[in-house]
Amino acid sequence: MKDFLEKRRRMVKEQIEARGVQDLSALKAMEKVQRHLFIPEAIQDQAYDDNPLAIGFRQTISQPYTVAFMTEALELTGSERVLEIGTGSGYQTAILAELAKEVYSVERIPELAQQAKIKLERLGYKNIQIKIDDGTLGWSEFAPYQAIIVTAGAPEVPPPLIEQLDSNGRLVIPVGDKYSQEMLRVRKKIIAGKEQVVRESLGPFRFVELIGEYGYQE
Repeated sequence: MKDFLEKRRRMVKEQIEARGVQDLSALKAMEKVQRHLFIPEAIQDQAYDDNPLAIGFRQTISQPYTVAFMTEALELTGSERVLEIGTGSGYQTAILAELAKEVYSVERIPELAQQAKIKLERLGYKNIQIKIDDGTLGWSEFAPYQAIIVTAGAPEVPPPLIEQLDSNGRLVIPVGDKYSQEMLRVRKKIIAGKEQVVRESLGPFRFVELIGEYGYQE
């Protein structure tokens, strides 16, 4: 366990902080959450390397830097209701739960959703709800959300996610083709008395495909 702690500290310092992530709360959460618990036991020795890892069902856990980068982009203060599209391993979900008031996560693959739910409950998280559904439709029951994060590459920004984003909320999502995407931060702002959607590019990334009604077809 001590060895994993030292690896996490090096991961934060050398892979994340050194590449420009400065949000102290996000860095602290990345150091605390045990990434090795969210990947298959056979590859746990790779848990703190700076690369994505396969978690089954043709899905991956994002590299640590990407998780930290997207988390920082959400600008969380601790009071937010956050929507996560793509629970996956549950690792990003745990990071969000450390930094937000409530986390609602949608996963389309039942096995991954169930595995993540069990892990997160064992780790003691009480502020997370997970459901199995088409993530491109969001989770309207608990909208609006002050922050939304999409952990798969989309061909476009799904309209339901814009609708479920609160005024002054932040949506972070990779958008592009199946091979490369541009990370966008989408905000709802009041400009000249009218609510407008403003997009900001945060740079190139690569993710697995977002499957769903407003994503790619399976």
